[in-house]
Amino acid sequence: MAAVNGGSESQPAKHQEVGHKSLLQSDELYQYILETSVYPREPTPMKELREVTAKHPWNLMTTSADEGQFLSLLLKLINAKNTMEIGVYTGYSLLSTALALPDDGKILALDINRENYEIGLPIIEKAGVAHKIDFREGPALPLLDQMINDEKLHGSFDFIFVDADKDNYLNYHKRLIDLVKIGGVIGYDNTLWNGSLVAPPDAPLRKYVRYYRDFVLELNKALAIDQRIEICQLPVGDGITICRRLS
Repeated sequence: MAAVNGGSESQPAKHQEVGHKSLLQSDELYQYILETSVYPREPTPMKELREVTAKHPWNLMTTSADEGQFLSLLLKLINAKNTMEIGVYTGYSLLSTALALPDDGKILALDINRENYEIGLPIIEKAGVAHKIDFREGPALPLLDQMINDEKLHGSFDFIFVDADKDNYLNYHKRLIDLVKIGGVIGYDNTLWNGSLVAPPDAPLRKYVRYYRDFVLELNKALAIDQRIEICQLPVGDGITICRRLS
């Protein structure tokens, strides 16, 4: 996680876990959540994939274990069957989704990097859920535009999870709102963006955090006034906004 506020070197680094994304101010409290409620119930394939991903140089891109647990429960609560994921990385959230869906469930998985996906693919295959996944390599927007042009696909998705390029989140939303069914759910990840959204203008932010912050702020404002959805923004992981389509 990128640092939001500068601090003296004598202070312990916040949240040492590799791939960890939490906005909790207490390391001990977050560790308590993981050790009490998350890790004991984490499926063995997900634990294996989490540990493999922790060795990857871009491991901070992964979905946190507590968010993976939340997504799994949400999918079961809404009885999702046909889903989409934009931004896959090594597939931790994808595996969580695949395990939560019924055997005939489907996930359209979009990512620009198949190499990262193939890191987790052997574990996904071993878990017996690879048949649920239709992985497509390449930018998502051109494929979404093709799907929008096919009336049969309008309202065809029960759940869509977006964890990709933040500068395109609004572009995704403009298209996904037609593809998710009425009563269906879209989840946008990283909507609290390292806590940087409330940082002062002169805060010492990492370059990529500062660059994408404005796009996340713009998304949050747009979702808040979109009358086609009802929303709930949760401080799980790096922030996730759940949008339920109303019309």
